[in-house]
Amino acid sequence: MSFFKKYFSNLIQFDWILLGAVFLLICFGLSAIYSIAISADNPDYINFQKQIVFAIVGLVILFILASINYHFWHDFSYLIYLLGIILLVLVLFLGKTVQGTTGWFSLMGINIQPVEFAKIALIIFLAWFLSLKAEAIKQYKNFIISGVIAAVYFGLVILQPDFGSAVILFLIWFFMMIFARADKKHLLILGLLLIVSFIVAWNLFFIQYQKDRILTFLQPQANPYSSGYHVRQAMTAVGAGGLFGRGLGFGSQSQLKFVPAATTDFIFAVIAEELGFFGVSVIFFLIVIIFYRLIRAAKRTKNNFSLLFILGVTVMLFCQIMINIGMNIGLVPVTGISLPFLSYGGSYLVSTLALIGVVESIIIRSR
Repeated sequence: MSFFKKYFSNLIQFDWILLGAVFLLICFGLSAIYSIAISADNPDYINFQKQIVFAIVGLVILFILASINYHFWHDFSYLIYLLGIILLVLVLFLGKTVQGTTGWFSLMGINIQPVEFAKIALIIFLAWFLSLKAEAIKQYKNFIISGVIAAVYFGLVILQPDFGSAVILFLIWFFMMIFARADKKHLLILGLLLIVSFIVAWNLFFIQYQKDRILTFLQPQANPYSSGYHVRQAMTAVGAGGLFGRGLGFGSQSQLKFVPAATTDFIFAVIAEELGFFGVSVIFFLIVIIFYRLIRAAKRTKNNFSLLFILGVTVMLFCQIMINIGMNIGLVPVTGISLPFLSYGGSYLVSTLALIGVVESIIIRSR
């Protein structure tokens, strides 16, 4: 009885506004996935049904993690980091290859993407490391150590190869270092090294389709029917939505299959076409609420670990949202980054809801 009493008292301390905004975004995503399903001659609702299951599982995990004291993740951060390495190594040898990327474990017909767990593990471990070195992070040695911590994950993900997820891992580390007040000189040196590394990678490591995505971004009209097709169709769908959209199930670009990866990478284009400027504005409003509640929670934390963890989650969500929407309107190269809470994908949705669960745990214990 005491357990249930404590659990329900924790529920009262929940940030229900944050959770409500997340839930509504999931509903928008489900609506778009359902809309795409009904356009087929023989409608197949399997992705829609799976996403409902993923959402339920993710919300259950969210509530479970919210009930666990967040100090648990602090105390076992190094083990979580090592587990992330093990999963990323195993997937290279035992993983399923999808569109040239070996990044999924296939279990009973369900694809599990370990890089989504790696994002959580990196945020937890960096929050622990940077809180431990709060006064010494300006030292070059600690800056290098933090970089190596992130580079291990980054390198293993590049080997898959999954360039988009690797970029997100790097951005998590980079912005968390800024929040931890790393030396600006070290960050400047890093920037110069990145430029040199990009030049080397372009000539030695980049696969042709990765080069095509970048070249298409720089010259979107150069190959409108090959490498530029995705972005061209997505931008057309976004522009066709008008003020109130064409209605769910009535978007010509999405329903006639002109928009590729409509349930994942380009789900924003589907929503923009079918719900229009009004629907997109509601989504942006919900996203702003989420970031406002996350920043508000970060300001009320009682220690560096919880502060850095929430900032890490905020950075991850912000970068993924900006990159995905940028892809859909031609402002960012296509990198295969899904839209949080909206895009189809079990590992992605469940892992993101798990992060919100840990944030809720911090919020509960900070009041």
